[in-house]
Formats: sequence, structure tokens, C-alpha cells
Amino acid sequence: MATNSAPPRQRLIVAITGATGVAYGVRLLGVLRDAGVETHLLVSEAGVLNLHQELDMSRKDVEALADVVHPVRDVGASIASGSFASSGMIVAPCSMKTLAAIANGLSDNLISRAADVVLKERRRLVLMVRETPFNLAHLRNMTSVTEMGGIIFPPLPGFYHRPQSIAEMIDHTLGRVLDLYDIPHALTPRWAGLKNQPT
Repeated sequence: MATNSAPPRQRLIVAITGATGVAYGVRLLGVLRDAGVETHLLVSEAGVLNLHQELDMSRKDVEALADVVHPVRDVGASIASGSFASSGMIVAPCSMKTLAAIANGLSDNLISRAADVVLKERRRLVLMVRETPFNLAHLRNMTSVTEMGGIIFPPLPGFYHRPQSIAEMIDHTLGRVLDLYDIPHALTPRWAGLKNQPT
């Protein structure tokens, strides 16, 4: 017997941690909401501080953008289990502390535990790491995550599309992230090749 039930919504876990660049996480939540993606949000304590410092936003402000909010210390939450179906997880931005916890399988809070679950279930994990310059520990941790199947995605702006604002640079980066999850978007023009060759 045929049914008219709609396909399940795509789900993504989004974490905002204590690195600079919380605008990436906030904008990502809005874009995913507009795309009809169900979001499960985690915000670390340092992430809350950066929301206030960089965007004058409170925890409640950013939580209002998500479908479901999980306390960072609730390691018994649904997203701590491999039985929780999702397309993966994006940490935007990702602090070096969170990177280290994920790289070493610490699962010391729900952010690193959810990331560990995503890796063990062979789902897509994207870490938008923010630090400069990198020291050897940072580089080794990024290598470890890559070897486990995660994707290290520093939010480095591109300039070939001649962005006119910070918002355009953020959207260009997030468009590349969404491509990794096959989420349609119109955040930035697609590269069509050089139009005017230098003479």
C-alpha cells in the first residue's frame, strides 16, 4: 500500500566552541534552518564567551536558531549514541582544545563524544579549526583526525570571487562546507573559470 509520508529531514550536529569565528557557527545554523535541515546544537562555555565578545549574542540568542539544544555535559544525550541517525557533525569554530580531545578520543564532554560517535559510525565530521600559527601539537592532532576520516576545514577566505564584505567571505566558506554534505545552497557563485586571461 502506497503512503504519502515525507522523507525524514536531514540531521546535522553543530558545535560552537571557544575559538574566534563564532559568526561561522551562527550563520551556519541560519542557513541550515532555511535549508530544512534539523540541527542539534552544542555550545561550550568558552563558545558562549565568544558569542558575547564577537557578536553581542547570548546563549539564548544562538540556541533559538537550533531545533534541539543539548547541554555540553549531558553525555547521556541522544547524540552520544551511534543509534542516533545523522549526516554528521560540524564544529564551527573548532578550538585547539576541542581538536585535541577529538584527536585523542577523550570523550570528556558531549562535543567530543558526539564527534567520536560520528567518526566511529563513519559519518562526516568537519572541524573548522581556528588558530594561527599552528604548533606541532596542533598539526599532529589535525593529522590524527584526518587519518580517522574527519575533515580539517580551516575557514580561510577566498578572494578570487572578489568579496565585498565579511558576510560574503563567511558565506563562501560555508558554501564549501555545505557541499561536503550535499546540501543545496546559493551562498556563493560557482567558479566558472577565468574569464579574462592576462595578456
